[in-house]
Parts: sequence; structure tokens; C-alpha cells
Amino acid sequence: MRRSTRAAIAVVAALAVLGPIGYFWYDSLVPGTYDMATMGYPDSGGGPAAGHDHGAGLSVADLRGPSGTPDVAVTLTARKDGSRYTLNGTSPGPEIRATRGQLIQVTLVNESVPDGVTLHWHGVDVPNGEDGVAGVTQDAVPRGQSFVYRFVAKDAGTYWYHSHQVSHEQVKNGLFGALVIVPRGSTTQDQVAMVHTYQGKRTINGKPEVSDLSARYIRLINTDAGPIRIWVSGTSFRLTAIDGHDVNQPGPIENQAVLVTAGGRVDLQLTAPGRVDAGGGAALVAGGTAAAPLPAATVDFLAYGKIAPLGFDPDKANRHFQYDIGRRFGFLDGRPGMWWTINGHLFPDVPMFMVDTGDVVRMTVHNGSGKVHPMHLHGHHVVVLSRNGVAATGSPWWTDSLDVPDGDTFEIAFVAGNPGIWADHCHNLEHVPEGLVAHLAYSGVRGSFQVGGASGNTPE
Repeated sequence: MRRSTRAAIAVVAALAVLGPIGYFWYDSLVPGTYDMATMGYPDSGGGPAAGHDHGAGLSVADLRGPSGTPDVAVTLTARKDGSRYTLNGTSPGPEIRATRGQLIQVTLVNESVPDGVTLHWHGVDVPNGEDGVAGVTQDAVPRGQSFVYRFVAKDAGTYWYHSHQVSHEQVKNGLFGALVIVPRGSTTQDQVAMVHTYQGKRTINGKPEVSDLSARYIRLINTDAGPIRIWVSGTSFRLTAIDGHDVNQPGPIENQAVLVTAGGRVDLQLTAPGRVDAGGGAALVAGGTAAAPLPAATVDFLAYGKIAPLGFDPDKANRHFQYDIGRRFGFLDGRPGMWWTINGHLFPDVPMFMVDTGDVVRMTVHNGSGKVHPMHLHGHHVVVLSRNGVAATGSPWWTDSLDVPDGDTFEIAFVAGNPGIWADHCHNLEHVPEGLVAHLAYSGVRGSFQVGGASGNTPE
């Protein structure tokens, strides 16, 4: 065979190999600036076709909270000092407390965070324009500027706030705080316990090791990137609320741990003074109660409490979605590696779940990726119908932060009642820039902001 022929064959073989690689590399590139509402592909879930009105319709920027004199007004000043982030000089930031029905106003001032900052109200079903996701519901607030959030405290419960701009760095290093909404007329004495790991050290409210347990009603918030198990020693307790929603007729619990996923919250009512452990040596202790080992059993949220009406019929759903989490080799914005997938697709070619106001939605969430994922849908609470085919038998398990272990399948349902464009992502925040984020979008709603570009919006 002539040398020229061999060379030609080698070139053809190289093109046969490198050509598809080049195509997939080019196809994975994400524009330097883009409207999140136009990314991916629309999934109507078997219902009527729905889409965005890109030139008309309702703008995300118009979906804001009410005007009027606020009942609760707070200013939070964000700072960065080295790798440490603070709000009003502390981390966690100041606790915000309101009574159900009050109008809350929070002015966010960026004093020295170079990448910009936002505040997301985790678990609070605010109007879309108040949701605090950079590039989706607002522009990140640059240094020297401010942004005002306004929303009504509609639902009593335990919530928290955190940055949703470069959040895998900013939340990890301190930009977060507690938000508590109490029922009208409540006289319950409670204690907030924010669990966070700073530089490898587990803390409660920023303090490692043991702190005083000052109340029998504990509002525990997991601000870390993965699930934790908490347990109570020296007394029995009841699990009275999950993610801000009351448990119907909660029974007494002994010798069982409670799993709290990343971003999740649980309210505990202790029968008597005791000890609440959050792992890593961090605990709240009253009366010198000795530490006990982590119980082997964990409370099953699907079977705890008593059945109660949902307020809607999931069997009459007119949208059925699949959210199948996987992992495979590919290119993400030109970078080769192992990336998370949604329904087999790599970001940005992921589904945009399309709904109309009033739709009854069912979604099947399956995790086959090899890792646990705490899934968080903004702007809505969902009810868990089943896990691995086993139907719920206890109190309705309403959640906004769902722990989905590898190999598990959950069925969830909700009513679409909060128009906007909403993130639906993993709350292990390191996974978001690795592609594990989709969105729920209402027909007739158009995007108002851009990811990237001059704004520097990085919505993770």
C-alpha cells in the first residue's frame, strides 16, 4: 500500500473518531449570555401544549410582592472577608421573625461581595419576582447597590434564606439565615437550630460542640449540602412539622433518628428537657443530659402521623412529568467529564416542565445516578404520594426539599398555583453547576433576565 494511501486512511480514521467528539463538544457549548426560559426543550407532561410568550405575556419582573407599609422591615448587608461571607457581620445572618399575614420587607445591601448577591426565601412560596434567583427572577446585586424584597408571610412555619448567586460558594461560606413565621396569637417558646458545617466543623447556630437547649420546641434547619440525621436523648418527642407544614396528629417518638435533607427543616416538640444531637459533636443540651448513640431506626415520614385531606385529587392530574436523574460521560459547556443528567439529557438540553395555572401535576422522581440528591422545587410545596411503589399511609407529607437516595423512586403531586419560572434543582449546591437543574414554567410567562453577560448572573 502506498504511503499516501495509508496517510489518507489515517486521516479518514482520525476524522471518524474526532468528528463526532468535535460535534458533541460544539453542541455542548452554552452561550455567554442567555434567557433561562429559552433553554432546553418544553415538556407539557401529556397536557395541552404550553409555551412562553417571548414578546408579550406576563414578565417575571412584574410578579412582585404587594406595596404598602411593611409590618417587618429588615436591612441585611452582605460582606466578604477572604473566603468568609456574612450578613450584618454574622453567619448565620440575623433571624427574621414575622407573624402569619404580615408584610415582610428586606433590603439587601451588597457592601463587598465581588460576584454579586441575591437572597432566596427557601420554602416560602413568594411571588416569582421575589424568589431571588440570579438571572431568572432578578439580576444579582453588585457591590455598592441594593435590592428590596417584599412578600406576605402567608404560611406559618420554619424557613430560611440564602444567596442564590454562585451559591455553592456563598452559602457554604456563610450567606444564609433563619426565617420564622409564627401563627397569629402563638405563645409557644421556640429555639432555632441552624446546622451548618464551616471548614469541616459541624455547628449549631455557628457554634461547635454543645450549646444550651433553652426551649422544648426546636426549629431545626439543615443548611449543609447533604442529609443529616438528628436524634433526641433523655426524653421522647414529636415531629410536629416538616418543611414548614404541620404533621397531622404526630405520635410520640423514642429511639429513632430523623433524617433532614439538605435545605430541609423539621420542628420537634420535646416532652421534657433533654438533648438534641446533630452529629459531629454539635448538640443542644439541657440539664446535663448525656450523649446517646445515633439510633439505628429512622422515622418514616410516609407512615408518621394520621391521614388528612390533601385539598385536591392527585388522581385527576392533567400533567404527568418524569424527572429521572442519572450520570454519564459527556461535554458540559465544552468540558469533558462525568456529568449529571435529567431524563438522559445533559444541561442545557434538559426539560422545561410546562404548566398552566390550576393544573394538577404529578411527577415521578427517580435517582439512578449513584449519589443521593436533595431535590428542591422553588415556589411550591409538593405532597409525597409514594416511595418505591409503597403508598403514603400517614399524615400528608408536604415538602419542598426531598431527599432522593440512589435507586429510589418517589411520586409527588401539587397544584400549579404560583405563576412564574421556577428552579427545580438539587440542593447539594455543588451539583447545580454540574448540570442538575431544570425548571417549572407557566405558560404565558416570559423571562426578564439573562444568565451571564454584563450582569454576571450565575443562578446556582
